[in-house]
Amino acid sequence: MSNPPFGFGPPDPDKRGDNDPSNPGQPGGAEAFNQLGQMLSQLGQMLSQAGSSSGPVNYDLAKQIALQNLSGRDDAKIGFTSEGGDSATAVRDAAHLAELWLDAATILPAGATSTVSWSARTWVEKTLPTWQRLCDPVAQQVSGAWMQALPEEAKQAAGPLLSMMGQMGGMAFGSQLGNALAQLAQEVLTSTEVGLPLGEATTSALLPANIEKFTEGLELPASEVLVFLAAREAAHQRLFAHVPWLRQRLLATVEEFARGITVDTSALESLAGSIDPANPASIEEAMSSGLLEPQTTPEQQAALKRLETLLALVEGWVDVVVAEAIGDRLPGAEALRETLRRRRATGGPAEQTFATLVGLELRPRRMRAASSLWKLVGDRHGLEKRDGLWSHPDLMPTADDLDEPLDFADRMSEPAALAADLDPIAELERTEKAEREAREAFGSDAGSASDSGSGSADKSEESPKEEGKKDDEGNSSS
Repeated sequence: MSNPPFGFGPPDPDKRGDNDPSNPGQPGGAEAFNQLGQMLSQLGQMLSQAGSSSGPVNYDLAKQIALQNLSGRDDAKIGFTSEGGDSATAVRDAAHLAELWLDAATILPAGATSTVSWSARTWVEKTLPTWQRLCDPVAQQVSGAWMQALPEEAKQAAGPLLSMMGQMGGMAFGSQLGNALAQLAQEVLTSTEVGLPLGEATTSALLPANIEKFTEGLELPASEVLVFLAAREAAHQRLFAHVPWLRQRLLATVEEFARGITVDTSALESLAGSIDPANPASIEEAMSSGLLEPQTTPEQQAALKRLETLLALVEGWVDVVVAEAIGDRLPGAEALRETLRRRRATGGPAEQTFATLVGLELRPRRMRAASSLWKLVGDRHGLEKRDGLWSHPDLMPTADDLDEPLDFADRMSEPAALAADLDPIAELERTEKAEREAREAFGSDAGSASDSGSGSADKSEESPKEEGKKDDEGNSSS
C-alpha cells in the first residue's frame, strides 16, 4: 500500500546498476524517449479514466495497475503439474478426491459445481466485483466525510474543484487497491483463503503457481499439499453454498462498519496545505499520512467484533471438518494444518487485507478457540447437531461462547435447545398470545383505575355493558 500511485515506482534495487550511466546496458537516448512516451501515454489514459469514473474508487485504474504489476508473471506455464498432465487436471483430480473425503465429515453436500485453476491475473479479474462491494462503502465514507465537513462558503468557492478532487481521490483509492490486489494475487492459494467468498458462487478455484511457491521448503509432497488445500476450498464452498445467510451477513457487516466512519474535521486545515490538485501523488500521500484516519466508534467496534467472530467460526469449522475428512490419509496433514495457522499468525493475506480495508486483524487465538468449540460440539452431539447450527444465525456461537466452549456444549444438551419437534410458527403464536393477554390485562387495569375516579353511579351503569362485551369477545375468540 506504500507504493507510488499509478504503478510508477523507483527503480528495482536489484537492478540498480542499470541506472548507472557507466553501465553499457543502459538504454540509449532514443529508447529512453520511447519509454517516456509510453509512460506519458499511459498517464493520459489514466487521467481520461478518472474523468469517466463516478464512484469513490476508480476500479478501472485498480484493475489496470494490478494486471500491470502482474504482467511479468508467466502463470500459464508455471505451477503445480502432475506426471503426464497439466495443472488444471491436477487441480480437478485433487478436488474430486477431497470432495469424496469430505462427504463423510459433514452433512453439508458439495457446494461447488466446478473446480478451476486460476492464474494471479485471473484471480484479480474474478474477485474484483466482490472487492468493489467491500471497498465502496469504506471509500465513500472516507472521501465524503471530509468533503461534507467543508463550510458552505468553501464549497461554493471551490466549485468544480470539488468534483476534480473527487475524481483524483478515486484515482488515489484505485491505485492503492490495485497495488494491494497485485500483492495479494501473488500470495493467495485459493479463492476463499481470506475467509470471504470472493470468487464466483459454486466455483472452487486454486492458484497452482502460488501453491507451488508455498510448497517450497515444506518437505512435503506437492500432491499432498494440493489435496489438502483443495479440501479446504471445497469445505468453504459447501458452507457458502448451503448457508444462505452467511455470504450476505459477512459482506453486510463490513458495510455496517463503513457506514459509521467519521473523520476528524480539524485535520482539514493541515490537509489543505499538503494537497496540490494538479499533483495526484500529493492526494495519495495525504490520504496515507493519517490526516484523514477515521475515528472508530463503539458501534463500529461492535461490528468488527461480530465480523471477527463470524470469520473465526467459518475458519474454525473448515479447520475441523478438513482435519476429520483427511484423517490419516495424508501423513503431512497435521503439519500443513499448523503451517497455515502460523501463516495467519505472521500476517498472511487475510490479516493484511482486512487491516488495510477495515482495520480488522484476524486473531489466531479466536480461530483456535473456534476450532476447539466445533470439535467439542461434534464429539458430544454428532455431525448433524454441529452442522445444524448453521441453519440460522441465532443458533450460532457468540464471542462469549468462544471463551467458554464447554458451557455452549452443555447448553446444547438442554431439551429446549435441541428439541427436534420445535415449531417456529407455534412459538410465534404463543408469543403473540402472551403479548395480547398482557395488553388486555394492562387495558383492564387502566380501565379500573379510570373507573375508580368516576362516580359510583356511572360505574354501576357501565360495568354490565363492558362485562357483556368482554364475554362476547371471549366467546368469539375461543
